[in-house]
Amino acid sequence: MADPMPVIDDLCAESEELDLLVAELSQERWALATPAPGWTVAHQIAHLAWTDHSSLLAVTDQKAFSREVEKALAAPGDFVDNGAEEGARKPPARLLAYWRAGREDLADALRAAPEGARFPWYGPPMSTASMATARLMETWAHGLDVADALGVTREPTDRIRHIVRLGVRTRDFAFGVHGLTPPFEEFRIELTSPGGELWVYGPEDAVDRVTGPALDLCLLVTQRAHRADLALRAEGEDAERWLDIAQAFAGPPGKGRTPKGAAE
Repeated sequence: MADPMPVIDDLCAESEELDLLVAELSQERWALATPAPGWTVAHQIAHLAWTDHSSLLAVTDQKAFSREVEKALAAPGDFVDNGAEEGARKPPARLLAYWRAGREDLADALRAAPEGARFPWYGPPMSTASMATARLMETWAHGLDVADALGVTREPTDRIRHIVRLGVRTRDFAFGVHGLTPPFEEFRIELTSPGGELWVYGPEDAVDRVTGPALDLCLLVTQRAHRADLALRAEGEDAERWLDIAQAFAGPPGKGRTPKGAAE
């Protein structure tokens, strides 16, 4: 992506939309359980604030970020949950202020980053656009968890095009993280956007194809819905396998969500 500004703008808009959901919540509603086991609404916002802070360090203070990586390596199974737990203990007003200030500082730092800059991360280094896209993906996905806890339905917007693009680009990563050899050939992917446009990726004559709503691919690659509950269609053995393992986030495969109506 040559110009990172559009995705930074969309990241800010996504954050503002989520902010509207939580800005006036009572103490009791901050403590509502979300679909993520053990995480309340406060944990979700605290996690976003924690990751924004880590991202800001990666952009502005790489020595400090290296120390954060060392902490993560020392406790690989706990550091994400620990960050969310620490933030969730803050009074809601303090947590909101921390999240707002951090995401604003990060947006400013990304806008000021020199052309071609790359930043360290817990996985491979990231460009300015990639960093903003990853933050938008997380903000959108954790925002869905918050909305579920509050009983609110969020209407999708065409901002999810960035998440779709990330999901398509991480196809080979998803195969690799499952110990599988990625397919050599590209897939043809045709998705209908929330606005009704057709978003297309890959060669038109590809053997393996995926079609369906763009929203459903976003739900799949962020593990916010089970494939059985989505209207995605695969043609070809490799495309079928990808839809079973797709993920756009770094780290090991998650457990995902159970199908709706499945026995507890």
